[in-house]
Amino acid sequence: MDIIQVGNVLLSIDCFRAKFCCDLNLCHGACCIEGNAGAPITLDEIMAIEEILPILQPHLSPKARQVIASQGIAYTDPEGDLVTSIVDGKDCIFTCYEGDICYCAIEKAQRQGLTHTPKPISCWLYPLRLKAFRGGIVGINYNRWDICSCAVKNGKRLKLPLYKFLREPLIARFGKEWYSELELTAKELKCEGLL
Repeated sequence: MDIIQVGNVLLSIDCFRAKFCCDLNLCHGACCIEGNAGAPITLDEIMAIEEILPILQPHLSPKARQVIASQGIAYTDPEGDLVTSIVDGKDCIFTCYEGDICYCAIEKAQRQGLTHTPKPISCWLYPLRLKAFRGGIVGINYNRWDICSCAVKNGKRLKLPLYKFLREPLIARFGKEWYSELELTAKELKCEGLL
């Protein structure tokens, strides 16, 4: 049993089995500055973020502001997906630094109470990746990336399953009722010896 269905969501069993907890002191926010494309983003998220750009601008690098001025906050990648714009072929335009640690300017503004707009759900849910299927079905897979090895180690130390680490964004995306069903499913899987 590799795929588990909870409501209209199909999850790989790794979402239950994997242990995970970000450790910014070790990874320095590498998921925002590594890779060859921006983070997946929806049209609704683009519109919401464009409304708060004046709040974000002071936290963005001059290069990020130039990219936004020339191409906007998102572009279509080679696979045809909308993704956040990037700077110098890697950094998300919303990265901001405190010392050597990279933070998301959107998340920072939200935590400071300057906005209620969250960062894109694809970022908030990382390392989980969503895929939409016909009939309203959504697939969730755990995306393993070596830059997150310290998060895996930290999660194992804390005995924190991935789905519990991502409780808040999972509820934001799918709702409290769905998350309660997810927790019940995890208990059943444990009783069956699958976790």
